[in-house]
Amino acid sequence: EKYAQIITAAELKAKLTIVAGAGMEGRETGTEGQKKAAAYIESQFKDLGLKPANKGKYQQIFPLMEDTLLEGKIVINGDNYPFGTDFFMNARFNKTEKVKASKIVFAGYGIDDPIYNDYEGLDVKGAIVVLALGEPKKDGKNILPGGPRGSEWASIAKKIGAAKEKGAVGIFVVSPRLAILNPSTVASQRKTNLYLPASPTSDPYTLNFATTTSVFFKKLFPGEFGDSMIAKLGRFDAISATDHQSIKAKVSFDVKKQSIEKANSSNVLAMIEGTDKKDEYVFLTAHYDHLGMRGDVIYYGADDDGSGTVSVLEMATAFAKAKADGNGPRRTIVFMTVSGEEKGLWGSQYYAEHPVFPLEKTSVDLNTDMVGRLDPKRTKGDSTNYVYVVGDDKLSSDLKPISESINDKYAKLELDYKYNDPNDTERIYFRSDHYNFARKGVPIIFYFNGTHADYHRPTDTVDKINFDVMEKRVRFIFYTAWEMANRDAMLKRDIKLD
Repeated sequence: EKYAQIITAAELKAKLTIVAGAGMEGRETGTEGQKKAAAYIESQFKDLGLKPANKGKYQQIFPLMEDTLLEGKIVINGDNYPFGTDFFMNARFNKTEKVKASKIVFAGYGIDDPIYNDYEGLDVKGAIVVLALGEPKKDGKNILPGGPRGSEWASIAKKIGAAKEKGAVGIFVVSPRLAILNPSTVASQRKTNLYLPASPTSDPYTLNFATTTSVFFKKLFPGEFGDSMIAKLGRFDAISATDHQSIKAKVSFDVKKQSIEKANSSNVLAMIEGTDKKDEYVFLTAHYDHLGMRGDVIYYGADDDGSGTVSVLEMATAFAKAKADGNGPRRTIVFMTVSGEEKGLWGSQYYAEHPVFPLEKTSVDLNTDMVGRLDPKRTKGDSTNYVYVVGDDKLSSDLKPISESINDKYAKLELDYKYNDPNDTERIYFRSDHYNFARKGVPIIFYFNGTHADYHRPTDTVDKINFDVMEKRVRFIFYTAWEMANRDAMLKRDIKLD
């Protein structure tokens, strides 16, 4: 409790006024504003005497790439099918490669599942596979279970993986309701925005694929068969084994693209080394990036996630003081602010693929993303004394009992588990940086205040923050981290990730 008192509304406000100030220009990943924010966070860690946590450095730099498709070419039996008329390709998810094949195989929706299998009896080894977008329905409902969003087979990446396993060398994806390509769509696919490159082990796009029109499909399979299949696929009808077709053809499928590193970004890491359990780790995380500027308009991101960023800084201050007084943690505590969250959890994804500390020795990640505001949609209980606690019922049965006992003893907040509902339509559990720890098996808790009218708008500013409520929430997270860092055993990992 002595050290929790170091975390104050006044200090949170002082730091947030800087992080979410105009000088940081909205902190968009890859921009000068984001780099200013990283430098500020690093300076705070240095001032506290925290050790750099990335092999002697405070920042873990990761590249941001831009791709341009230089050539996409399909030649079948000597006939050249024009790019932009019959097909287009995505620069990001294809690679420079020349593919030759001697047969083309139509494999329905490209699904390989015990409930519905398009590959039964089909030999696609060495072939170009033609498959359709979507998945089959019966009486208006998906045949494969998966809810309103569809099953995992709704993903083109999943279908590519199956085709690759079966020995295919390339894929033509037919869009049955698309007869004519929009030139602007074709142009937009030829060049990417900045993106974080996937590691070779995590990239699901292992085969080149072209998105093709219904007209192209009918050129490959002319006559009654082509017409009837496009009609079936357009209705998402099931495709029977007798509907599959294999044709002999001399096929060239060539792709050429240019990839260049256009910018970089960084995670900022510092640590307080533990004592008898220093080779085990507790992570306190938040993302410091936001949406940047649109013209002259700054998206300040005070709550999202300036609030989490300064929460990590304040908890670092409290733990540093405890360490200086001889009350340091048993486990090593890593304070990590990441960037790229608003782009798709890039920074935490990069860390999860390039961990500085062993993930199997990382006991927990406590992630703070938006803890400075009140949820106007929350009508129950005390609106000034709550926090949404997300993910404490997953991965480890230790999490919820510890969290609740700490709250009962110290914070006395209303812990709201709304977003632990498996049917949460907002899918909050999957939308912040803790998820990249969770998918690697690390137990997590995510602290959140809910969205509001200023979410992802220029009006998410410091003057809207309720610092008294924020102080209570951050102290609660600090108490929880203290327990995680000092308990005898690492958290059990006894619940399977859904």
